[in-house]
Amino acid sequence: MTDYTGAELFVDALADYGVTHVFGNPGTTELPVVHAIADSDIEYVLGLHEDIAVGMAGGYAQTRRYHSHRDDEITPLGVANLHLAPGLAHGLGNLYAAKVAGAPLLVTAGNHSLDFRHEEPILSGNLLRMTRQFCKSSHEVLDVEAVPTMVRRAVRTALTPPTGPVFLGLPLDTMLAETDASPERLGPIQTGGGGDAASIERATDLLVEADAPVLVVGDHVARADAVAAAVDLAEASGARVHGEILLSEVDFPMDHEQWVSPIPPDEDLARTLLSADTVIFAGCSTNTTLTRHEGELVASDTTCIHLSDAVHEIGKNQPADAAVVGDPGDVMGDLATRLRERLGDEQRDERLEAVRSVKEMIEGQLAAMGHGDEDDKRASKAELVDALRESAPDAYIVDEGITSKYAMLTRWPLQPEQYISNKGGGLGYGLPASVGAALAESQHEEPRDVVGFVGDGSYLYYPHSLYTAARYDLDLTVVIPDNRNYRILKDNTLDVMGGEEDEYNWQDMEFDPPVDIPTNAASHGARGELVESPDDIAPAVEDALDRAGPDVLDVLVHD
Repeated sequence: MTDYTGAELFVDALADYGVTHVFGNPGTTELPVVHAIADSDIEYVLGLHEDIAVGMAGGYAQTRRYHSHRDDEITPLGVANLHLAPGLAHGLGNLYAAKVAGAPLLVTAGNHSLDFRHEEPILSGNLLRMTRQFCKSSHEVLDVEAVPTMVRRAVRTALTPPTGPVFLGLPLDTMLAETDASPERLGPIQTGGGGDAASIERATDLLVEADAPVLVVGDHVARADAVAAAVDLAEASGARVHGEILLSEVDFPMDHEQWVSPIPPDEDLARTLLSADTVIFAGCSTNTTLTRHEGELVASDTTCIHLSDAVHEIGKNQPADAAVVGDPGDVMGDLATRLRERLGDEQRDERLEAVRSVKEMIEGQLAAMGHGDEDDKRASKAELVDALRESAPDAYIVDEGITSKYAMLTRWPLQPEQYISNKGGGLGYGLPASVGAALAESQHEEPRDVVGFVGDGSYLYYPHSLYTAARYDLDLTVVIPDNRNYRILKDNTLDVMGGEEDEYNWQDMEFDPPVDIPTNAASHGARGELVESPDDIAPAVEDALDRAGPDVLDVLVHD
């Protein structure tokens, strides 16, 4: 070809690797890439803020990952195209969120031409220094002939477990330069493998010797399509099962008899649930509290077994008496096979009886989560979750409900591949990720209803995410548990500083006067509705699900 540019080569490589959408907010240095996308079969999805673009790409990638578990032809890669240093800085919040969520992303940003940077033009900055702390790799393509190799390498790095974001800087002169190069083949993406046999045998020995083991499943389990293997290991070992602190995916069926609960980020509760002679940490990455804990979460004499495809997570916060690095599904499947051969039925039954005892002991505590002032006419979080479950039992949930999260996780027996949440903790991921998830579902042969469960404080970060949902006619229902305050900050104040709630002045944490969220949603092209009564929640959700396009239900809830 003549006049074949670096930008066109970059876009052709993405197309060869199965990319169908690029999320972005364009700027001048990105124009060659934007125009190359316009001339290709890839669709450019416009976001009104760079962090929205990254969040949409993250939710899209996390959802497409589930689709890829059933279809090898699907590449679960999200791609976001940002603008120079300020635009890239805008996207760092959700780049961090994507890192913690393990979302396989390729984030790019344009840059000034190499022979112009010495003049320090506006929008200049060190793009690699900004992104390296949040990315598996960060590089800049300084020569057009390097485009094929660097794009292939970046995509493989993002998709190889443990998955996560990568960054490529695309200077203007590199993208405008002409070349006769062509995209390189991607090749199959490897897994973490089956793990070391001696280490697996060591873990088996420890589990056979245990009295009442606990299995803590983390989100690397769901990402590896290893939930069935986790069930196999739990049943073979007779273990009590919990989800790691700040779990953001369903890593174990929540209606299974051995499932007890996620571990909440409360020091005392976490310590109680992690109290066991032997604990298996399978695919965990965030199993600690939000703020400093005073004592050990896991007793020093507890036998700890670590299984993960992420080397960094092995033995990170607790010693590893047995450590296996490998694909969680392969490792847990091997462990289960060995345990079935060595563990007797009587021993397994004794462990299952212990599981039932613990479930009965904490049943009341779990049932109480999400209930508040019975005299308050607004819905409790528990009532909202119950109504949502009744109206949309099979919906795909994208959660950033923050203080409503544990009401959902303890009251709704969610199933694998039904739920993703903001794992990173920074607000502003949930609504853009919901839009990305809705786009991913629209590409699926059997699209599910997508419900964004987004707190009012989270919604107000990026309400203009809805513009993208309306622009591309995406079917999305956003349900807002609206308590009109930053409840999480009030809870954390009491945790960190002590005292009683009435001892503090909360003025700066209240939305007073409140934002008119339904009108705000309508201004961005969605349909908005205020839901003030608990009895009106289920009908409102059902109506929204029956309508095409984006809906926002602002549901008043009390604390």
